[in-house]
Amino acid sequence: MDVKDSIFIDGEWVRSSGTGVLEVVDSATEELLATIPAGTADDVDRAVRAARAAFPSWSALPLETRCDYMVKIGAALTERMVAIGELISHEVGMPKKLSVGIQAGLPASAFTEVARHAAEFTWEEEVGNSLVVREPIGVVGAITPWNYPLYQIALKVAPALVVGCTVVLKPSEVAPLNAFVLAQVIEEVGLPAGVFNLVTGVGPVVGEAIAAHPGVDAVSFTGSTRAGKRVMQVGAETVKRISLELGGKSANIILADADLQKAVGSGIFACFLNSGQTCAALTRMIVPRSRLAEVEEIAAATAIAFEPGDPLDESKVLGPLVSAIQRDRVTTYIQSGIDEGAKLLVGGVGAPDGLERGFYVRPTVFSEVTPEMTIAREEIFGPVLSIIPVDSEEEAIAVANDSDYGLAGGVWAGDAAHAEAVARRLRTGQVDINGGSFNTEAPFGGYKQSGNGRERGRFGLEEFLETKSLQR
Repeated sequence: MDVKDSIFIDGEWVRSSGTGVLEVVDSATEELLATIPAGTADDVDRAVRAARAAFPSWSALPLETRCDYMVKIGAALTERMVAIGELISHEVGMPKKLSVGIQAGLPASAFTEVARHAAEFTWEEEVGNSLVVREPIGVVGAITPWNYPLYQIALKVAPALVVGCTVVLKPSEVAPLNAFVLAQVIEEVGLPAGVFNLVTGVGPVVGEAIAAHPGVDAVSFTGSTRAGKRVMQVGAETVKRISLELGGKSANIILADADLQKAVGSGIFACFLNSGQTCAALTRMIVPRSRLAEVEEIAAATAIAFEPGDPLDESKVLGPLVSAIQRDRVTTYIQSGIDEGAKLLVGGVGAPDGLERGFYVRPTVFSEVTPEMTIAREEIFGPVLSIIPVDSEEEAIAVANDSDYGLAGGVWAGDAAHAEAVARRLRTGQVDINGGSFNTEAPFGGYKQSGNGRERGRFGLEEFLETKSLQR
């Protein structure tokens, strides 16, 4: 077991002012993986004061110098990719086969790429007799989730640092060990003291202290809509900028002329990736009623092939859920689907055969789901797909948009132009057209209760900048 007894403040590993510890559990074995400090509001205050003290000199450094630091961090993370990927497999449950590239590779590239985006960014422009300049907002509080833990950290920390902000990070207490690796890397590359600070702990204590602190100029939060609302409420007291990337209940519209084999197969993967623990998971598959039987056949055959197992087994692409709480939550939703009359095609309640230990659930597909059912409306965050039959394209669009969320979506059609026309009518932050590939340069964020603000590429830089006009 790994005992983490310190947090990282002002360039040093220091003890928390509190005495509490939090346990980190292996998602596949339920064994104790590590303990971390349960940070306090006093710890946050120390970290914020360090960040504020470091801000003037860090923001005054030449952009090229900050970019060089980001490249060094990215390179150091790349050297540790296999170890980080395996660590996150233990923490979160994503199979190592995927975790090394996704959970470790994406964060490393995020630091490397942010240097290029900053170098290409328009920092000043002439507008009439004004010079409009962009400046770092100040101290950023970053509060991150457990499902893609290091990548979500990188999407906040890298752009904030490169534009000249200083950072106080609270990682998820469920999957925090990767954040310690990042802090060690930052220490090794010699980032000035106070520029990056790490305080571990629970949301109601450390997260609220960050959101409430008058010395924090902006908060970037990724997590549940419920928690995001609380961050916004607390942050409003000091009128700080709040960026939120929250939940989703994303629709995947498959039109009548689509290639069903490709569309349904791709849709299953887009729902089940990371055991469904993905905010942008395409969890509602909206299909023509006339082709429902074909969709069901393909979906069932595809889903059965997603046999869960040990995330360190190179043959597996589906692992456990992150925690007992999450497993029980997903199981409750599966039962609600059964109770409300959805047609169970694959899966159901109970652990998969031979996997009674670990936080496993059976990958599940429901059909004949109606838009009013709980499984069609609420974010489940597990490998559970709802197939919703409709009678027309207009109904498909209406059902897709009838959601409190608006994070992601998909459209499949025989004609790409037709698919794009439908995608333009969806009230959601991003839409994959005929399986369009993941793009780290494109903005990521949602409409409605999926949040506000955007991450990735040059759009991610803008969240941490203020705009000033100099009239001449």
